[in-house]
Amino acid sequence: MATVKRRGTSWQATYRAPDGRERTKTFPRKVDAEAWVNDELGAHRHGTWIDPVAGKISFQTYGEQWRSVQVHRPSTAAQVETNLRRHLYPTLGERPIGAIRPSEVQAWVRGLADVLEPSTVELVYRYAVAIFRAAVADRIIAQNPAVGIRLPKAEPKRIEPLGTDVIEAIVEAVPDRYRALVILAAGTGLRQGECFGLTIDRVDFLRRQVTVDRQLVLLPGSGPVLGAPKTQASYRTVPLPVVVLDALAAHVACYPVGADGFLFTNDAGEPIRRTRFSDVWRPVIKAAGAPVGTGFHALRHFYASLLIRHGESVKVVQARLGHASAAETLDTYSHLWPDSEDRTRAAVDEVLGRRAADIARTS
Repeated sequence: MATVKRRGTSWQATYRAPDGRERTKTFPRKVDAEAWVNDELGAHRHGTWIDPVAGKISFQTYGEQWRSVQVHRPSTAAQVETNLRRHLYPTLGERPIGAIRPSEVQAWVRGLADVLEPSTVELVYRYAVAIFRAAVADRIIAQNPAVGIRLPKAEPKRIEPLGTDVIEAIVEAVPDRYRALVILAAGTGLRQGECFGLTIDRVDFLRRQVTVDRQLVLLPGSGPVLGAPKTQASYRTVPLPVVVLDALAAHVACYPVGADGFLFTNDAGEPIRRTRFSDVWRPVIKAAGAPVGTGFHALRHFYASLLIRHGESVKVVQARLGHASAAETLDTYSHLWPDSEDRTRAAVDEVLGRRAADIARTS
């Protein structure tokens, strides 16, 4: 139902929207009023109608509605909340979501690039894209203004694993309470959260293997809690070398496991917080002479380099590390596999070289 009526010197167009409410707009000319009504009714028929009032909701209000219905692990939910609060809402939060233009989104990304690493900028940008995409699906806005935005390019980083001498120096420098923790990470490639969350029942000393199906995560406003691993591929069983088994056995003898079963705890017998462990880690790295900025993750890279150096395939390295795909493993460590150029030359020479020599002798 739609009408166009004269109101003094203007023309008033009215139609009933899909939500049952009447929408009215005034125009100086009758032809403009009729065109507007026809456009609105056409959008209704084609399923593309957008409520002009809905777009006035602030980006933050809609973003919080979006966040509240997402199916996220606790650690992911905390990460999303933190990034929205710190990096999205201060700039775009008070803006009506329907009024945000692509140029504003590009300017916001440019501002982030001045203070954040490219990988972090991309992560936060993906959250913005998801919120705008949901708003399009909800008919709050007609188009996603975050599409086609140029992101800062990350400089390619080549992983250079620590040498065995540096790893040995770290093992020597770390306090006794955490020595087995370092040996475990360097000898199995477990992530930091997987090491911190390891309980005695996940270690099979008889079969010499460890089951990875949990990690310790730190949530805002609470202490460390056990959560799911990083990805589905992170669920795995990793073989334990003798050096790791011996270190774990000696550790349990010196630091008995409590009722919660955690193998590694702080001096108070509590689960280890990542933020607090950095106070232990930084002096160790300095004492060991490791490069500035060396993180706990370097132990995982060292483990991967050992597997590659001793001839393990990409699929084996992928499985041990819990990577989602072989492509992820190759993207990170391809430069560590032995160069095949000499083998390529030898293969061609073996087949074609013999024939070429025969031709030379008969010519």
